[in-house]
Amino acid sequence: MSGQTRQDRSYTVPSGDLGLKGPVAKPAPGTLPLRGDLAHIALAGIHLAAHYVIPQVWTVGSNGVDVMETIRDDSPVVTRFDAGTKVEVIDVSGDWIWGCLGPEGPSGYMKASALSAG
Repeated sequence: MSGQTRQDRSYTVPSGDLGLKGPVAKPAPGTLPLRGDLAHIALAGIHLAAHYVIPQVWTVGSNGVDVMETIRDDSPVVTRFDAGTKVEVIDVSGDWIWGCLGPEGPSGYMKASALSAG
């Protein structure tokens, strides 16, 4: 499926045989939407992860949201997303979501209560 659209965003989904050739540098936390277990679908064929996800688009609520490096209230803040920002949600875990602005990042953890689905 090439050029699959998710709401107003479009990505080219890799096709054919995928493989990583040689070492790939691990990106700094808070940059690319890449963890050991999950990655944004647009990173397939570039970075290795156990699963690749086509994100859901959520919207940041009226108070904005801090984007954290880890799932902890005292975690370093990577950045802040303003109210109305469209966030690509890759994982929902309890009170937290892990998401990004797009496959280039930035990425991080946000309180789910600060965003709305759809």
